[in-house]
This record gives sequence, C-alpha cells and structure tokens, in this order.
Amino acid sequence: MKNFVFYNPTKLVFGRGQLEQLPDLIPDHVHKILLVYGGGSIKKNGIYDNVMEKLKERDLEVHELPGVEPNPRISTVRKGADICKKENIDFLLAVGGGSVIDCTKTIAAAAKYDGDPWDLVTKKAKPEDALPLGTILTLAATGSEMNSGAVITNWETNEKHGWGSPLLFPKFSILDPTNTFTVPKDQTVYGIVDMMSHIFEQYFHQPTQSPVQDRMCEGVLRTIITTAPKLLENLESYEHRETIMYAGTVALNGMLQMGYRGDWATHNIEHAVSAVYDIPHAGGLAILFPNWMKHNLKQDVERFKQLAVRVFGVNPEGKSDEETALQGIERLRQFWTALGAPSRLSDYDIDDSKLDLMADRAMANGPFGNFCKLQREDVETILHMSL
Repeated sequence: MKNFVFYNPTKLVFGRGQLEQLPDLIPDHVHKILLVYGGGSIKKNGIYDNVMEKLKERDLEVHELPGVEPNPRISTVRKGADICKKENIDFLLAVGGGSVIDCTKTIAAAAKYDGDPWDLVTKKAKPEDALPLGTILTLAATGSEMNSGAVITNWETNEKHGWGSPLLFPKFSILDPTNTFTVPKDQTVYGIVDMMSHIFEQYFHQPTQSPVQDRMCEGVLRTIITTAPKLLENLESYEHRETIMYAGTVALNGMLQMGYRGDWATHNIEHAVSAVYDIPHAGGLAILFPNWMKHNLKQDVERFKQLAVRVFGVNPEGKSDEETALQGIERLRQFWTALGAPSRLSDYDIDDSKLDLMADRAMANGPFGNFCKLQREDVETILHMSL
C-alpha cells in the first residue's frame, strides 16, 4: 500500500423513516434553501410532499430547481448558481439519485464562484468556498451521497468530466430504502451495474499489497451478485433494497481504495461515449467494462484470475490462468445480460460513424488509466470491440 489519509465527514443517516430527522439535520443558521430534484418522480411517489412537510417544520424559505437531467448539464448548474446568488441561498438539498446530487454539488461551488462554473469542472479554476448541502437519496447507484465528486456534461461542446473538491462532501445524507421502492426495473439494473463498476475500477490498481481491500471489494461484489436477481423479482423488498442501497454507498465512499488509486479508465471512455450520444452512464459501463478487461488481461493475469475465482466462482483446475480469467470476464458479461443490461453499443443504435469523436473526447487530457495506461489506439480498439 501507499501512505494515505482517509477523510469523509458526511453523516450517513440510514434506514426506514429517517426523513423524520431532516429538520434537526439542517444547521440552525439556515433560512433559505434550494431544493434540487429531477424529472418529477418524487412528486408522483410522495417523497416531495414528505420533504416539504419536514422543511415547513423549520419555517424555511424554499426555492426549487427541478428538471436535473440524467447526465446533468452545466446549463442546469448555471441556473442553480444564479438562483443561489439572487436569493442568497444558505443551504442546498438534493432529492434524487447521483445525477441530482452531482448537479447540486457543482451548484454549491458555483454559487461561491464569480466565473463560469465550467471552469471548475474542467479544473481551470479551483473552488475556494461552497455552500453546504445535504442529500436524500432515491436511487442506489453512484455513491455520490457520501463522497466529494461529481460528473457534469457540457452538451454544447459534447464534453463530460468528473471533478471534485473536499468542499463538496454532503453534510448529511438520508438513505431510506423505501424511497427506492418505485425505481423501475431498468433503472434498478443500471444502479447495480454502476456500483459494481465502481468496485471494479478500484479493484484494478498497481500496488500489490492490498489483501484487506481486495477481500472487501470481493465481498461487496459477491453480495451484490447474490442480491440483485432477488431484488429484480421483488422491487419492493425492503431487505434487498436495503442491501443494494448500502452496497452502492460503500462502493464509492473511499473505504475500498485506501492505500492506492483505482484505474478509472473505463469511466473516462464511457464519459466520452455519453457526452456524444447521451446514453445512460451505467448502460455504457455495462458495454465497455468487459471489453476493457479483455483488452488489458495480460497487464496482470493473476489479478483477473483472482477476480474470476473469488467473485465469479470459476474453478481454475485444468485451466491456464488466462483461461480462468477469461471465463470470469464472460461470467460478468452473462450476469449483466441476465439482469437486462445492454452488451453492445448497437443496442443504443451507436455505430462507428462518431468513433473518432468519442476517442478524441476520451483522449482530451492525454493517456489515462492508473492500472494500465491507455493510448488512443487502445481506446479505439475497446470502442470497436464494443460496437
């Protein structure tokens, strides 16, 4: 392992009925709040009314920013920042999944920045301050409820970037599994793929002395693999929603990657794809990740074999290390396909006509990947494999 410092100040408030704590979780000095949410599902399922009822207990002045996109836009961030500056907002509350939370985090920093918020996302400027924020999670997927990162899209330029700052940790996050009961099957599948992909990104890393982290990653992955099919058979199972919700948080709150940096190359390629085609993030990951694995198999065959044996139950007897590893990758593909995830870019009507543009976007900052450094030809190969 490398030397490390772990820091995560987010208060996680987990379980049934925890929305009751909302009035006490918002700091006493707060008078004006911006409520940020997505396309309106929280109004259909009653979460919006429940949140507003709790906010009224504090006699807060509530402003709203609805309509956050699945791949949140910088244009929406600008709208939110303008509201914050005009209305002197004290606190931001994100009610939704990772996209809503990512947008809210970026608004929090943009509200305290005089320039264009895109400068922050592209790291041309570093935030020096941010409004405090809290979250009420309604979709288990990204882990954004307990980390300081965000992903934002500039649709005008077909760019999509991840960024972050210690200033962006939510002050609190309320996770009630019942708030995910109405998430439809396809979105539930996307969430499962997303959290598994986060773990894979961290599992593939350079330092070899990571037995504790390896077993933690493998344990969470096995739990997701066991639970996911059961959840899809009963979308209102509290037990299974609870397990998947907690798994999504643990997958990206920093606990699994203490002492090393994960790879994150597949996420970078997917950001390029969805910046051009606006497909679901996890759908892109489901397509790309097995092909990234095959392409980089020889970088560390032993690690891929370890994943195959420990997580996917491949019996290595009578097989070469490479054969064992490939069978593990195939079992991952079969598992995601069985859940209903896409397996090819053509599932989204994507062909090779904009492959060069996607590769350009992926290579915007040069070669990338901490497990295996990818050059442009690697990106093009993975994209071709994914068509």
